[in-house]
Amino acid sequence: MLITHEREKLIEAIKFFSKNTKYCGLVKVFKLLYFLDFESFRQTGRSVTGLIYHALPKGPVPDALYRTIKDDKKIGDINVVGFSSVETEDGKSKNIPSKFEFKTRFDSRFFTKREIRIMERLAEIYLDATADMMSEVSHSRGGPWANTIKQGTGTPIDYMLSLSAEDDEKLSREEIAEIMADNDRARRVFL
Repeated sequence: MLITHEREKLIEAIKFFSKNTKYCGLVKVFKLLYFLDFESFRQTGRSVTGLIYHALPKGPVPDALYRTIKDDKKIGDINVVGFSSVETEDGKSKNIPSKFEFKTRFDSRFFTKREIRIMERLAEIYLDATADMMSEVSHSRGGPWANTIKQGTGTPIDYMLSLSAEDDEKLSREEIAEIMADNDRARRVFL
């Protein structure tokens, strides 16, 4: 598998959140990554991890990451070592990863100062929160997930939905669209 800068950031972000928050299982990690990516996008026009999130009934899910963890029981040097049983919407029970173990420590060199600040702030806000408690925020009315789930389960959540008219100090939609186009062009040239 191709190791990209975004993949390295993803692995390190999981380590950061696992070490700096309590009750940090798979669902909480998904929510923290979602908040990290969408807040970074709101501020800079770029996500941190490059993940694509899909609107599922229980919240935003980075489908590719979920499949990797489910199939391989690991990502990079992070192993899944614990599982919890949860009830699905159809009343069935399924096991989801609930604990991560990694061989190397968190490495901040992959992140910008802004990205580190966002991660630290998220870890501070959600230190003691469970994934269920965080659902109120990730499912907030008028938010990206809530606006997307109306279009159907599994629909990709557009990062542009994270922008609001009140974000005066943030980038405009036009500036972000230009940054996104530049990023796409750079990826095609260098990958």
